[in-house]
Amino acid sequence: MARWARPALSAFRPWGPAGWRNLYTEVRDVLGEGHQGPSPGRMDMVATSLWGVKKAPGAVGLAVLNSGITGGRRPVSFSASASSIFGRGGNSKKEKLFLQDIAELIQARACRRVVVMVGAGISTPSGIPDFRSPRSGLYSSLQQYDLPYPEAIFELTFFSHNPKPFFTLAKELYLRSYRPNVIHYFLRLLHDKGLLLRLYTQNIDGLERVSGIPASKLVEAHGSFASATCTVCRRPSPGKDIWADVAVDRIPRCPVCTGVVKPDIVFFGEALPQRFLMHVVDFPMADLLLILGTSLELDRRDR
Repeated sequence: MARWARPALSAFRPWGPAGWRNLYTEVRDVLGEGHQGPSPGRMDMVATSLWGVKKAPGAVGLAVLNSGITGGRRPVSFSASASSIFGRGGNSKKEKLFLQDIAELIQARACRRVVVMVGAGISTPSGIPDFRSPRSGLYSSLQQYDLPYPEAIFELTFFSHNPKPFFTLAKELYLRSYRPNVIHYFLRLLHDKGLLLRLYTQNIDGLERVSGIPASKLVEAHGSFASATCTVCRRPSPGKDIWADVAVDRIPRCPVCTGVVKPDIVFFGEALPQRFLMHVVDFPMADLLLILGTSLELDRRDR
């Protein structure tokens, strides 16, 4: 996927400006504060700016795999250009590595703290549909709702007026029983080997959880279906409570106030999950960063 302009369903991108440069700045500031994590005030300041912009450069010890998720001798950028941000030594030249080289590093346990960031590309082999593509059955199903544009289903204003398109999409995504693929199980293997420090995902398909990666290792940047909240009284509930209604095309309602219950998926204009900021210190602690299935680029409307 070259740009965010046509993401698969598993990695829609609901927020705007800036991005990784802000994250690097935040990491550098955290290092100066003794790894205590960002203050609540700074969390508010950076809450809408931590995922996006151009391809993130690698740092010394951080290998960046830009969407190269299938095997073979594919070159991988391994750069020292971010060393001033992460505070690590090394020279300034770039070295071309290959996927086999990365595998050998892991096998040799030269990398013991792996941070992984994933996007829609890792779920494509699982058959997750692109709701914007006219070739998908999901696209046809959504056309009956006369959407002004596909992304409207992730806008709170449209959702409050007509939540049916979103729950049509949710039913397709969550109740079709899509299965993890070899990429998800590779990430699970990293966890089983004690190498996975954290897995950051842009996806809302939940396949990381299905593959057996524990919630404590996950940062679901776009939220998940694991929990839900009433849009009126804000009563929280387990995500599983809504699926009996969704399965029969009924809008889930709050048992207290009858408001619409929305899965905790991040819509346009909503804040990032607090958990995303809680683990910002993962990055300076990591000795290997894998970026899989995403270009880390913004759609033009989000710049």
